[in-house]
Order: sequence, then structure tokens, then C-alpha cells
Amino acid sequence: MLYSGCVLRSGTSNLIIQKGFHTMTYLDVVFRYGAAPGENELRAIDSMREVYGVRRVLFNQKEQTVRVEFDASRLNQDAVARLLRQAGIDVREPLALA
Repeated sequence: MLYSGCVLRSGTSNLIIQKGFHTMTYLDVVFRYGAAPGENELRAIDSMREVYGVRRVLFNQKEQTVRVEFDASRLNQDAVARLLRQAGIDVREPLALA
């Protein structure tokens, strides 16, 4: 059965089922970062979101982490880290999501 515009949530991934037979699996990845991003880095992040497959970028300054929600059919964790580094973010290790 095909549902139109339905979002199914399971842990840290979302299965988006759109009208027709197009499906996308959104995953979250969280990285620790070193230096806090400045204005230029945040502008670069904003344009990074225009890259097809990046849905959301959230910073947690207290924990010094950045969470990226992305389309797993288009990108993987390494590609997301590369995009963050290209934007000037001091990306460190990825964190395991519970």
C-alpha cells in the first residue's frame, strides 16, 4: 500500500513516502566539533543546506555537537563530514546515537 505524504519515524531515521513510488530515507548523524562556528561558517552551512539531500543542520553549543539530517540514498556520513569541513566547521569524531 502506498501512502501519500506520510512520514514514518523509527529511531533516528525517517522514511518519507511521497506520492508515486519515490522514497527517501532520512538519517541523522552527530559530530563533535572543536572551534565554535562563526558568522562565515554559519553562512556556508546555510548554503550547504541547498545541496540536495541535506535536510536540517542543528548546532548544540553546550555539547559542541552538530546534528545533520540527510537523505541516505544520496549521501553517507563521510560525505556529510566533508560538506561540514568545506563549510569551515572543525568536525571531529562522529557520536553514536542512542
